[in-house]
Amino acid sequence: MNLIDRIEALFTEYGATAHDGAHRESVSALEHALQCAQLAEWANADAPLVAAALLHDIGHFIVVDPEGDDIDDVHELRALPFLAEGFGANVVEPIRLHVQAKRYLVATDPGYAATLSPASVHSLALQGGPMSLDEQHLFEELPFAQQAIALRRWDDQARQPGKQTPPLAYYLALLDEVQQQPFVDSKIGIGSLSIA
Repeated sequence: MNLIDRIEALFTEYGATAHDGAHRESVSALEHALQCAQLAEWANADAPLVAAALLHDIGHFIVVDPEGDDIDDVHELRALPFLAEGFGANVVEPIRLHVQAKRYLVATDPGYAATLSPASVHSLALQGGPMSLDEQHLFEELPFAQQAIALRRWDDQARQPGKQTPPLAYYLALLDEVQQQPFVDSKIGIGSLSIA
């Protein structure tokens, strides 16, 4: 089974579920992913960032968390080895950084915390809370920090029950295209092609 088929299988198996307890959200995991990808498209994000928007929470599906509500499930890190099999840094890095982007925005944007869902507020405490000034400076220097911030804002908005979006198949086709594209580092001009 290739990577895109495995992604589809994960969404098929786990996408209809909604989180329980303190992690409860107003939409299913698949609805959230589709809404996030649609918001990225509406913002004219490039295809790799749209792919990252779709896949940013797939780490929740990689290992089912037996610990409950009081442990940070580090889903943004769990997804990395899986996604790195077929995608470059322009997809993987915004996903890796989207939780840190939440911590950054809480620390730097005075109105941001009020926009978080109850589940995001709960997980924020487990993820380290607002960044310190030193952490903010370090985060700002990371190559994909701005993409991660954009992804985080779409993540926070992608929680509208009943919202119409393109189907998963539409975004799977986009993933297939992104997987075939070489990633070129704009700072050094060197690319690499990820082959699944």
